[in-house]
Amino acid sequence: MNRYHLQPPVTTEEVQRLKAGDIVTITGTIYTARDAAHKRLVEALKAGQELPLELQGQIIYYVGPTPAQPGRISGSAGPTTSGRMDPYTPALLNEGLKVMIGKGRRSPEVITALKKFGAVYLGIVGGTAALVAQAIKKVDVVAYADLGPEAIHRLYVEGLTTMVLIDSAGRDLYEIEPAKYASL
Repeated sequence: MNRYHLQPPVTTEEVQRLKAGDIVTITGTIYTARDAAHKRLVEALKAGQELPLELQGQIIYYVGPTPAQPGRISGSAGPTTSGRMDPYTPALLNEGLKVMIGKGRRSPEVITALKKFGAVYLGIVGGTAALVAQAIKKVDVVAYADLGPEAIHRLYVEGLTTMVLIDSAGRDLYEIEPAKYASL
């Protein structure tokens, strides 16, 4: 396991050095999007419309941050289950998206697209939403405000800690780790 730091936008070369199990901290601007926003992004692509954000080299965190309490920048910001984004993910990777952050397994189609487009899937442990919120230093809505917490937000994060769950070669921590212990 190695430790890396990413500052978006990221390049294919930066992403390709990451291996399943590596720890990655992120400082910079990332975006949030859940399934409703993903659906709208893909519908816009199909309609030939311009997207409300540039995806090239970007990071999307699968989260709908809760409203901030007085004196706070963000409310809890724990990851949502990534599989709900799977139908839309290959199209967004095709547009240059390089990193996704969430929790849970991904479909074979997404793993194939990660390899094809040189992208990675990072994870954050569920249940750490309050801790994740501490890394968020600025939040604003970029698009689809009518979706409330599921709108696309721009987050400025400092030291957001993640782990590579699936790397750009398709190595999947959900497969690698259980296999180590299967013969015990």
